[in-house]
Amino acid sequence: MVNMKSNLIFLIGYLLIISCKNEKKQIESNIDPRIKPDQYITILGIAQDGGFPHINNTKEFLAVKNGETKKELVVSLGVIDRKEHKKFLFEATPDMPEQLATLDSKHLHGQTIINGVFLTHAHMGHYTGLMHFGREAMGANNVPIYAMPKMKSFLEKNGPWSQLINLNNIHIQSIVADTVVEITNNIKVTPFLVPHRDEYSETVGYKIMGNNKSALFIPDINKWSFWTKNIIDEVKKVDYAFIDATFFKDGEIPRPMSEVPHPYIEETIDLFKEESRTVKSKIIFIHFNHSNPVINKKNKERLALEKEGYKFANTGDVFAL
Repeated sequence: MVNMKSNLIFLIGYLLIISCKNEKKQIESNIDPRIKPDQYITILGIAQDGGFPHINNTKEFLAVKNGETKKELVVSLGVIDRKEHKKFLFEATPDMPEQLATLDSKHLHGQTIINGVFLTHAHMGHYTGLMHFGREAMGANNVPIYAMPKMKSFLEKNGPWSQLINLNNIHIQSIVADTVVEITNNIKVTPFLVPHRDEYSETVGYKIMGNNKSALFIPDINKWSFWTKNIIDEVKKVDYAFIDATFFKDGEIPRPMSEVPHPYIEETIDLFKEESRTVKSKIIFIHFNHSNPVINKKNKERLALEKEGYKFANTGDVFAL
C-alpha cells in the first residue's frame, strides 16, 4: 500500500513536470526556430503610409487578389529582447493589428500585447494605428506610447486620440531628442530630429542600440541636404541604416512631387557613389510608395543596386542587435 502511494505521488509529480515543460515548449514554439539572436529587429512592413495595394489603384488590388503580386504592410519595425521577454513596436500603422499578431505568433508570445510603441510623427501611416487600442477595438490598458513633446501635445489635445489617454487605453512616455531611453538592460533607443512636413508634430528618426549592433531608423525625411547631420557619417556609425526610399526618382507620381518631398533613391545612391561596398551594404531601403518600381524584388534597378551592395527591406527580415 505504501509503495502504491509512493508510485502515485511520483506519477503526479512527473505529470506536473511534463506539464510545465510542455507549457514552456508552447511559449518557445511561438519563436521562429530560424531566429537565434537574443535581441533583434524584425521588419513588419515596408510600404509608404498608403500601403500596397494603394487607394485609387484598382489594378493593384486585382493583382493581389489574383496572386500576381503580394500585399505589403505599412512601415514598421519590431524590436525584441528574448532574454527579458519584451517586445517593442516602432510606428503605430493602420496595419498594426496584423503586425502585433505577427510579433506574438512568430517572435515572442507574452501576457502583454506590446511593451511599448515608439512614434516618429503624426502622418497617417505612423500613428493612426493607435485607434485599435481604443474602446471600439481592444480597450487596452495603459499601453506605453513613446512620443516627443509636440507629438504628445497633439495626442492629448485632439480627439479621438485624447480619448485613448482619458480612458487609460494608452499612457504617453515623454521622450526628448538626443536623449537615450533604456528600454531593456540590453537595448537602448535615442530619438533625433529630422526635417519633414511637421504640420502636427515634430519628426524623429531613431538610433536603436543593442549590446553588439546598432541601427538607424529614418522612414521619413525631406531631402538629405536639409538635415543638420551628414547622412554618410551617420550611416558609417551604425551596422544597419533603414532609410527613406519612398520614391525612386522625380516624376514618379502624377502630381507635383514637391508636395511630398523625400530623398529619391537616385539621390541617395548618388551621395554614396564614392563610398565602399561595406558602407553601401549598411543601407537598407524602406518605406516604398506603391509607385516605386523597386517594391518589386525582380525590378532591374533594384537588382543592379543589390549588386553594388545596397539592401532592400523585406517583411520578415531579422537583424541581430
